[in-house]
Amino acid sequence: MEHGLVEMSNARPKRIMVAITGASGSVYARRFLQTVESAYDCVYLTASENAIAIAEHEIGLSKLTDFVPARTQDKFKLLDAGDMFAPPASGSHEYEGLVIVPCSMGIVGRIASGVSNDLVTRAADVCLKERRKLVLVIRESPLSLIHLRNLTALAEAGATILPAAPGFYGKHESVDDLVDFVVDRICRAIGVDSRLMDGWGE
Repeated sequence: MEHGLVEMSNARPKRIMVAITGASGSVYARRFLQTVESAYDCVYLTASENAIAIAEHEIGLSKLTDFVPARTQDKFKLLDAGDMFAPPASGSHEYEGLVIVPCSMGIVGRIASGVSNDLVTRAADVCLKERRKLVLVIRESPLSLIHLRNLTALAEAGATILPAAPGFYGKHESVDDLVDFVVDRICRAIGVDSRLMDGWGE
């Protein structure tokens, strides 16, 4: 090995970060985590202050560990949203990107303004500056002009804006099918091969 060079393994672990924030749509986060776990060696998982309270109200999950699939819980690293020393807070730590699901408009505004006041917003800032994937699964309606301007700024900076808006052309039979439609779109956006729905014409 040459002096000054760090020997790197050919098989680098595949890592991704998932953040749950205080918007309606906790069911999307739960289903996405169930779907994406097999595609990565490590999934960093965190939640903003209001996310768990909303999840308990919507789907009965009262703590972050409730989101972790039991069969692969060893792959998940749970991180405190206030931990600015966590690995994803640094651009020198390699991970493929960040999915914020659901993503509140408050989080959108802070990321768009460059305000890194917790791990979620800092990791988003890292992904933008390092040109990594940042997928924001927004769940808000209607959208104000402020929302639209913030989302435009993030799209221009490289983020993928993915509204939690299921399509109805698949003749879905249940709410779970509609959730799977959105989660399948998230998987495609982040580059995961797992498929929950056939594409149009497939």
